[in-house]
Amino acid sequence: MTVKVIPLADLRYASRMPHIPAQFQPVTGLLSDTLARPLRDLRISVTDRCNFRCSYCMPSEVFNKDYAFLPQSSLLSFEEITRLARLFVAQGVEKIRLTGGEPLLRKNLEVLIEMLARLQTPSGKPLDITLTTNASLLAKKAQSLKDAGLQRVTVSLDGLDDAVFRRMNDVNFPVADVLRGIEVAQKVGLAPIKINMVVKRGTNDAEILPMASYFRNTGVVLRFIEYMDVGATNGWRMDEVLPSQQVVERISQAFELSAIDANYSGETAQRWRYADGAGEIGVISSVTQAFCSDCNRARLSTEGKLFLCLFASQGHDLRTLLRGNYADEQITAAIGHIWQARSDRYSELRAALPADTSPLGDSQKRVEMSYIGG
Repeated sequence: MTVKVIPLADLRYASRMPHIPAQFQPVTGLLSDTLARPLRDLRISVTDRCNFRCSYCMPSEVFNKDYAFLPQSSLLSFEEITRLARLFVAQGVEKIRLTGGEPLLRKNLEVLIEMLARLQTPSGKPLDITLTTNASLLAKKAQSLKDAGLQRVTVSLDGLDDAVFRRMNDVNFPVADVLRGIEVAQKVGLAPIKINMVVKRGTNDAEILPMASYFRNTGVVLRFIEYMDVGATNGWRMDEVLPSQQVVERISQAFELSAIDANYSGETAQRWRYADGAGEIGVISSVTQAFCSDCNRARLSTEGKLFLCLFASQGHDLRTLLRGNYADEQITAAIGHIWQARSDRYSELRAALPADTSPLGDSQKRVEMSYIGG
């Protein structure tokens, strides 16, 4: 008798076997959940590994040399990812973001991008394909990513001061190499580039104005993200959150700002334009101003678990369906059933609770950001 050994790394988060309805509903691309939110955005984690050890995401005391990352056999293949992406597109997804960990660590990622770039919405429109990266490998890979069909990149960058940046990435990586990656990405046409800065009070909030000044008149959209209580390893405390309102106030003392409308329904960032025409910034207020009410994002982990919220504690095991010879129609129906039952609104619930209190309680383990991407 053959015994299947399941790696412990595969069991770190609870998951459930998706239910396949007895009768399949017509696939219209108009799915909505229990709060009338459509499915439009799919974030796909292609690796749980990263070469940075940022304290708010993958603190080195937890993600050390002894940490059990997922084995290669557990990861979805590019063919499996593309198959699922095609089924999600049929259900309404228009945008795919590749995340990690650090997605550029996934070998031959350009091959996956080329496969995804061939997909179209039911109306024949190309997908919006983008990627979030720490840019450590971006200068080397930008041209091949563009050639494969990637349209845009979002870069995580938490400060310009080299000492601050090295301290935050905790692997002594120089900020100059990230800035070089951004420059090369712009030159090859991976634009408009967005920069995400996670603001942690007392750690890097002094970098807010230098970052704003540096990226004015560059065509880069700088976005400031409130430090979030994602996962359970980053030691999150409410007193380390700098509210986005205070970020805007700090910048407006140096540069006049005016609020502008969102680009699309469900956009996470509140947008502000420089009055002198030098570009725009955004703030993502996921702690102080929850935007659960129009969240249209689903997240697929690197080994095929579907999560319906960044703060979820349990996923839905789509890999079992992929590797269990289930038909496309069955998997599509399962995806529809999962989304239609969705009621997640973690941030809204947290806002009504005392500081440092989780709506999930202390017994449920929230998924780590490095596992499903931001």
